[in-house]
Amino acid sequence: MTVRVVLADDQALVRTGFRMILDETDDIAVVGEAGDGAAAVELASRIEPDLVLMDVRMPGVDGIEATRRIRALPAPPKVLILTTFDLDEYVYAGLRAGASGFLLKDTLAAELISAVRVVTSGEAVAAPSVTRRLISHFLTTMPAEPNRSDRLGALTNREREVLTLIARGRSNAEIALELHLSEGTVKTHIGRILAKLGLRDRVQAVILGYECGLVSRGEAT
Repeated sequence: MTVRVVLADDQALVRTGFRMILDETDDIAVVGEAGDGAAAVELASRIEPDLVLMDVRMPGVDGIEATRRIRALPAPPKVLILTTFDLDEYVYAGLRAGASGFLLKDTLAAELISAVRVVTSGEAVAAPSVTRRLISHFLTTMPAEPNRSDRLGALTNREREVLTLIARGRSNAEIALELHLSEGTVKTHIGRILAKLGLRDRVQAVILGYECGLVSRGEAT
């Protein structure tokens, strides 16, 4: 199956670079480009891609609002936020808007290709160590959220253990090893956690784990 990608960035040169990288693969095809958020939403609605690579700062509708609108579509594609370290404050908002993760704009070609494949397969974004560090940073600097630990009441003890490890940035294989489970069982637990808590994906589970206190703000992962 070919992964169909829309590129959303106001810099044509950036879009060209990403297109050249992605179109070199056999299983990924760039099916559209947008120079602003409104165009990205229109494209996503009209051609129903599998994934949108979304820049944050664009004229008119920015990447955060565009992500929110795209994820509200009847058949929403995944969204990967494109950022640089000096735009880190926007990534948390992008994740809350429904993005499945983010990539740094200077990411290597192999990492970009891997991230597209991983996210469209339903997993968290590539480069988990960077993701963990930045999410931890956002949650230590954002205003305190109301205590949301009551949301965890529907989880079994094992599901709480799995959610805690997800929030610490562990992969399925690492969770399986630590809890002496098969990876298939871990996937089943994660599916139940997402369903019970009304979460879209693993990234939202990470955020909720921090907000509910399963992982302390600023705790090393």
